Amino acid sequence: MDVLDRRLVAALQISPRASWGEIGRAVGEHERTVARRLQRLIADGMVRVTAIYDDLRSGHGRPVHLHVQVRPGSAAQVAKALADRPDTRSVYSLTGAADLACELVARSREELHDILTAEISDIDGVLQTQTQVVLHTFRTVAEWHAPYLSEQEAAQLRPAPVLEVLPDEDGLSPLEQEIAELLAGDGRIAFTAIAERLDISVPTARRRVSSLLERRLLLLRAEVEPALLGLEVEGKLWLKVRPHGLDLVGQRLAAHPSVRYCAATSGTHSLIVQVAVAHEADLYRFLTGVVGPLDEVTDLDITLITRAYKRGHLHKSGLLTLERTP
Repeated sequence: MDVLDRRLVAALQISPRASWGEIGRAVGEHERTVARRLQRLIADGMVRVTAIYDDLRSGHGRPVHLHVQVRPGSAAQVAKALADRPDTRSVYSLTGAADLACELVARSREELHDILTAEISDIDGVLQTQTQVVLHTFRTVAEWHAPYLSEQEAAQLRPAPVLEVLPDEDGLSPLEQEIAELLAGDGRIAFTAIAERLDISVPTARRRVSSLLERRLLLLRAEVEPALLGLEVEGKLWLKVRPHGLDLVGQRLAAHPSVRYCAATSGTHSLIVQVAVAHEADLYRFLTGVVGPLDEVTDLDITLITRAYKRGHLHKSGLLTLERTP
């Protein structure tokens, strides 16, 4: 991707359903240029626009992060087995003590028990796992965008802020579930297409989509490998934070433009942070200049992502993102 491609992708990450004209006005490019470039990136598999559930809000389950140690020589085999599971959202190869990282969503405590004690351990090659359950999410990957737009440009695309919403105890209605699945397959699907597929009116389709997004039950996401955006170093930071400072540290780190994901978890570390930067030197500066001054942080473990097999429920083929399959 060249500089303009990266700027257009960043705009799409901020507003995945924005029209080509809206993106063009925000970044100062002609609508035809925007359409031609982004349609090519999508057709080539460099970018996929999808949607993911906010699992804690929607009641879909509990997000869980696993560190997996595997038998030497079996990492690719185990990664494929994990990526093929419908309940895994992301699977990575890592540096450090663990060979693989996996994020999955368990619908209940009982299901999580079965997954950890039987299903994961039964995968040939798995030697040991470490589990951390997400307690609170400060920033999802769907809320991150590449740092190539000015604040003024980003503000033109950023949706209007909504009041804090509580988890929806009722979850999604059957119709909302159907709409959510269509958006997960194609986050830019037209309201007319939704209406036709589900035999509802266009105003109903528009209203239901808006409701899902405003209630944060569903998050739109323009998925692209950070390396294609020039961000070739991805670090996963596991922080031990004093309990009284956990919320403050989580909010501060989540607001940093290099942070793709930030969540409080159970387990040996209380905060997980995923960072994407251009070079190892940038990661060093993040550690010393951003994390270092936070007195509430008492310990830090760093691993690097060397390969993604799956992100946001989408399988990967090298740096390309495959289309979502049921």
